[in-house]
Amino acid sequence: MARSMWKGAISFGLVHIPVEMYPAVSDKGLDLHMLDRRDFSPIGFKRYNKNTQKEVGWDDIIKGYEYAEDEWVVLSDEDLRRANPEATQTIDILAFVDAAEVPLIYYDQPYYLAPGKGGDKVYALLRDTLKKVGKIGIANVVIRVKQHLAALHCVGNTIVMNTLRYADEIRDPGELKIPGKNAKTAISDKELKMAMALVEGMSEDWEPEQYHDTYREDVLALIEKKVKAKQTKTITMPDPEEKPAKATNVIDLVSLLQASLGKKPDKGAGKAAAADDDDDEPPPPKRAGKPAEEDEEEEPAPRRKTGAASREAVAAKAAPKRAAAKKPAAKTAAKTAAAKAPVRRKKAA
Repeated sequence: MARSMWKGAISFGLVHIPVEMYPAVSDKGLDLHMLDRRDFSPIGFKRYNKNTQKEVGWDDIIKGYEYAEDEWVVLSDEDLRRANPEATQTIDILAFVDAAEVPLIYYDQPYYLAPGKGGDKVYALLRDTLKKVGKIGIANVVIRVKQHLAALHCVGNTIVMNTLRYADEIRDPGELKIPGKNAKTAISDKELKMAMALVEGMSEDWEPEQYHDTYREDVLALIEKKVKAKQTKTITMPDPEEKPAKATNVIDLVSLLQASLGKKPDKGAGKAAAADDDDDEPPPPKRAGKPAEEDEEEEPAPRRKTGAASREAVAAKAAPKRAAAKKPAAKTAAKTAAAKAPVRRKKAA
């Protein structure tokens, strides 16, 4: 775990909980550098004095606020701390609210909070209380030189502080062209049922470990491939642009949903789709069976290599046909015997 980036306390009512703040996430992005394409040298940026054009080291850099054009108020880290010591050293809980009442769009950056020296018991008290009441704490906190709205909630045995966006930072989506409930975008019951069946078929338990950055992995594999092929200085150019396919606004949602459901037949989606199809279309008519005489004239299908169970099943299906074929033959034999009987009597006489 990285070293703590902030030390202070959680405060609510008269309760004071010393805590230390740690980053809860790490950036796994691709660390790409800018290069000069002429000689592949890395590009750097200099911190320089705009008046003298000379480079300035970190030790000579301070912060300042421009209160008028080219007029500055110098502010050191100590000045910023003294401006409001309580704000810079406490996570001040303002209220407790239901977690479901805070939309996900407000959440910004998570941080772990660990108990400071002597704060184990009160830390555990707040954590267990949040779990019991099922609420999150809404707080103010100053990190560096910016005050944040924050939400305190529990993940396992750890209190996590998520910085929140302020309401005026959330843009109004009213300017976007969002489809409403009009005739052109009306969803039929069949489309809705099939979409619900697709969602049901794709539903599973949340297992975050199974998700990972496949794009980053593919790019790293490409890098390794270029290194092995000794193509580290080769600049790959894009292929000639292909003609884009003609766009169409006509979308057959039913066929798309049916094709999607076909990929997930194992979680009840296929059954739901089949039940829906049965409601809309009548079943096909049954084909009339052929007479036994016609069955006898047809050539038998070539035999397949099957197991003992399959041979027994075939024999069981074929038994009724053989019995039905034998009945007409038995009747014909009886009629022939009856016709020949008087002739035998005359000869005997």
